[in-house]
Amino acid sequence: MMSNKSELKERIKELTCLYEVSSIIVNADSEQLEHTFRAIAFSLKKAFQLPEMTEIDIDTQFGTASTGASASKNASIFSSILIFNEPKGKIVATIVSPNSIFDDFLNEEQLLLDNVALKIGSLLERIEIKNSELSMKRQMERADRLTILGELTAGIAHELNTPLANILGFAELLQSKLEQDPQSVSDLDKIITNAIFSREVVKKLMFFACEMPQEMKPVNLVSIIKESIKLLEPTFRKNDVKYLVKIDDETLILRADTVQMTQIIFNLLMNAIYFSPKKGLVTIEAAQNDKNIILKITDEGEGLSEDNLQKVFQPFYTTKPVGEGSGLGLSVVHGIVLSHKGMITVQNNIKKGAIFEVQLPK
Repeated sequence: MMSNKSELKERIKELTCLYEVSSIIVNADSEQLEHTFRAIAFSLKKAFQLPEMTEIDIDTQFGTASTGASASKNASIFSSILIFNEPKGKIVATIVSPNSIFDDFLNEEQLLLDNVALKIGSLLERIEIKNSELSMKRQMERADRLTILGELTAGIAHELNTPLANILGFAELLQSKLEQDPQSVSDLDKIITNAIFSREVVKKLMFFACEMPQEMKPVNLVSIIKESIKLLEPTFRKNDVKYLVKIDDETLILRADTVQMTQIIFNLLMNAIYFSPKKGLVTIEAAQNDKNIILKITDEGEGLSEDNLQKVFQPFYTTKPVGEGSGLGLSVVHGIVLSHKGMITVQNNIKKGAIFEVQLPK
């Protein structure tokens, strides 16, 4: 039986703990939550009736902390940490003694644990809200930049398209007139080759800016996937890369532009082949749910850094060496997917490589 004096002492310890925890949480750094949890754990430990025999463990998806080793067989109490009413962690208090029993804990100690769990839950909710707001802000800023770039790109592409067509036309006309002059024919060949290459770059710019005319009609994505793989088989062999096709249903119908769907698959597969190691495997998956057709292309390359994950769809951004990529391929894919009211995401595979996922409405 605890005396009034002892009870008062315990209540003071508990109130001191709540004050300390509140101060710790007010000054918490969202980048170093484990330090925050550790400070809270040691503050809690001091507030218990038997601090020298009590160990505190805090376990959340954001980090963990412990005041010392504790065995599961010892008497313990716990309180769940709720984030938006979902249990996302817990605080456990354990009496480290072979003879400990549940009655060694005071009722007030369970209430204290519940109170601290509530404070931690509120902190983690605020952090999640802040992270969501930052993520949304970044997405909006990125969308604004892409819109402006798209408008600039469309203008540039239109300005270049006509002179390039003229260069190509007059070069071909001259070539037919100078058949007896091998050197002139050779020089004109170079002009024509470079004009064709430049025209393809302009075409990519127009794809990115969604300025290419679309012929929207019902298409079977499975047929486009198979045709694309068939055309790319020599490229797979040349790069010594294997491929695996996983298709749930042979009929995946959506309303889309056939040429642009081919462009999506080609660019994603070419990207996967380029970054795959020798003997690597590229996996092509296609499935559907009630609303969307889902295409996944996974490679076994090195994956993407955090910075590259954020920038991979930006126009003119490439991780390839100079001269090996224009930085437009994935931007074109992004533009086409958006023009079809779809969504494309990229993430690193748990094992190795990257996963590009395209969702297109039926």
